[in-house]
Amino acid sequence: MTLAIIRTRAGLGLEAPEVLVEVHLANGLPGITLVGLPETAVKESRERVRSALVNAGFEFPLRRITLNLAPADLPKDGGRFDLPIALGLLVASGQIPPEALAEVECVGELALDGGLRPASGVLPLAMATRQAGRRLIVPRANADEAALAGDLEVLPAEHLLEVVAHLLGQEPIAAHRLQAPPRCDTADPDLREVRGQHQARRALEIAAAGGHNLLFAGPPGTGKTMLASRLPGILPPLGEDEALEVAAVRSVSGLPLAEQWGRRPFRTPHHTASAVALVGGGSRPKPGEISLAHHGVLFLDELPEFSRQVLEVMREPMESGQIHIARANHERRYPARFQLVAAMNPCPCGHLGDPRQACHCTAAQIQRYQARLSGPLLDRIDLQVEVPALPAEQLTSRESGEDSATVRERVLAARERQWSRGALNAYLAGPDLEAACALGADDRAWLAEVLERLQLSARAFHRVLRVALTLADLAGAPKPGRDHLIEAIGYRQLDRLLKGS
Repeated sequence: MTLAIIRTRAGLGLEAPEVLVEVHLANGLPGITLVGLPETAVKESRERVRSALVNAGFEFPLRRITLNLAPADLPKDGGRFDLPIALGLLVASGQIPPEALAEVECVGELALDGGLRPASGVLPLAMATRQAGRRLIVPRANADEAALAGDLEVLPAEHLLEVVAHLLGQEPIAAHRLQAPPRCDTADPDLREVRGQHQARRALEIAAAGGHNLLFAGPPGTGKTMLASRLPGILPPLGEDEALEVAAVRSVSGLPLAEQWGRRPFRTPHHTASAVALVGGGSRPKPGEISLAHHGVLFLDELPEFSRQVLEVMREPMESGQIHIARANHERRYPARFQLVAAMNPCPCGHLGDPRQACHCTAAQIQRYQARLSGPLLDRIDLQVEVPALPAEQLTSRESGEDSATVRERVLAARERQWSRGALNAYLAGPDLEAACALGADDRAWLAEVLERLQLSARAFHRVLRVALTLADLAGAPKPGRDHLIEAIGYRQLDRLLKGS
């Protein structure tokens, strides 16, 4: 047989499209031609495969070899195609029967001695292979990651010789099974450790219940970061599909999976982060912080210190829950359904409205500082809460508030009501939102007057309704009442909070 076709997969963000490695041997001067839009690392596979086959004791066909990676218009990069190319050469030269690779996919980089080195982004590939109903041959170092895909026959190997022996039926490779599911033993910080700050704790619970974005504003040292770090602990645990999505993003980013498996991400980029670091991109597009925070929390401390351009690129992902990165030769889509929690000081020195210390900033400095946050960005933050300095007696008090487990029970109950409507309140479609709120004529007239007086935008109006509906869900009420609307509006008055009035 002079033609062989081996199945493998490319890495295209979180997608893993099928690639057919076609190998043809023809008469003519010995040489290898590789086509199919390969990048440099793939082109170099010719030399790795040649050395691996020779050093492993196989016959390298001294014929004219044509390698085609189909489809031809799909970019291919990395060393993951080494193993499929090597097996294709062995099948085409008659050293392996073609039927041995029926319903099998494979991936892996070859060392010059025939050893198998791990490939990156194996989890999305394994999930796609499982969906196709095939078996998967991977380097042993990738076995645990591939096994996370669930109902998939994973065949791990450390050397090309093991793979060939399995395909020839000489020494079958046992299917890999995880000894135990990954588990993260680090507990989330508990909310009971927060002293005082009842309004901020209330806002944190509302944010967790409805999936709302949250901004804490207040002087330094008042507990803004401490509060934000407690949000993952009151969110519901990740479902299996959500955990796989989070792990898939970490996989294509080259991050370890076991240490964070099953936990909601909590990402804290520094305020010097670039737009590419925050939303993703680069010459070879990679996920950014908003995608690494998928199904979790993105905490931006010192929010006005971030570049305004960096903050503005988050606006569209905050609405759509994904980021589309387009480059001249690459296009990627990554999930980005995160909860934004931000913290800021009211002025450059941080002490505007602080009873402990006078503010020394000029009016112009304060205005420039606060103007770094655009109106459209603030419109997308549902809850804007003041975190004031605590009196000394509250700081030294031994009295503790509710723990995270107690608050999480109320959050779960509220979310159950929302899932019965089809989505969390933060993502409920406009018509469904207004139907769920079902405001009477009096409440509508009152709300219109308040919105006009506060000069809130149409987006802010819907944000108020979303928060009011979450408040009703927490209270077990069938729909928001006037008291819920009043409380929801109170979370939109950022100007009052920053000015310390």
